[in-house]
Amino acid sequence: MDRDFEGQVAVVTGAGAGLGRAHATALAKAGARVVVNDIAGPDGGPSAAAQAVVDEIEAVGGTAVAEPADVADRAQVAALVARVLSRWGRIDVLVSNAGILRDRSFARMEMADFDRVVAVHLTGTANICHAVWGAMRDQGAGRIVLTTSCSGLYGNFGQANYAAAKMGIVGLMKTLRQEGAKYDIRVNAIAPLAATGMTDGIIPDAEAALLVPEAVSPAVLFLASGAAPSGVIMGAGAGAYSVIEVVESAGVYLPPEARSPSDFARAFPRMSDMTGARTLETGFDQTGKFLATVAAAKNG
Repeated sequence: MDRDFEGQVAVVTGAGAGLGRAHATALAKAGARVVVNDIAGPDGGPSAAAQAVVDEIEAVGGTAVAEPADVADRAQVAALVARVLSRWGRIDVLVSNAGILRDRSFARMEMADFDRVVAVHLTGTANICHAVWGAMRDQGAGRIVLTTSCSGLYGNFGQANYAAAKMGIVGLMKTLRQEGAKYDIRVNAIAPLAATGMTDGIIPDAEAALLVPEAVSPAVLFLASGAAPSGVIMGAGAGAYSVIEVVESAGVYLPPEARSPSDFARAFPRMSDMTGARTLETGFDQTGKFLATVAAAKNG
């Protein structure tokens, strides 16, 4: 593997197993010094799983350290980042991967499970991004890869909590991409499909054999590299990769006298026609688009 990350420091959350482990080991092989984050072990120190990943990296000549923290706990996250900066003086790459599942149909879901999943996935992602942001800004460069999901992008039965958090991560990514641009902080999202401990019993064995976590990591490394775009959602699984866009139809103008539900029903086929649909760069771009649609209708 090319040593594209030589001399860089990469933090990977939820790296004790599964996708996080695959990302951490891939970054180490590419030359990065890797912070393997996982929840704390019983004694409050690094978990056995995180230490095992560190040992694996060191066994092949890489450099890594295990750092415990619950990403949903802002103080723990801040302390983790402070320790990394004290040890290595910089943070070049963040891969926010930590997650949990509490699946159940929405009618049967305990709202405490909704809160916990959002706290780990969405608030936890915001916590670690906020903690590393200052260092990346001061360096004048940084690469952040957030983890979304097809469940968030398209929905999935029994995963209202997980899907809501994962779509929220897309909004966070799109905003951080704008705010980080002048500091060369590039922020992207990966929508991975992989067989891990979180998917046991969900993905059939024949498919799981193809959906190895290691097939997702090359996309993560690209999104964390010097050649990375910014503001991109990339799908990855089994060696197949895609770019996912949120697009908006051209839209139609309805005058005040034609805005009843029946008027909307008649206009809906034109309103939902995706011919000429496009991706908007910012929320304010929709304002300009709507005003242009109104002007064109009134002047036409």
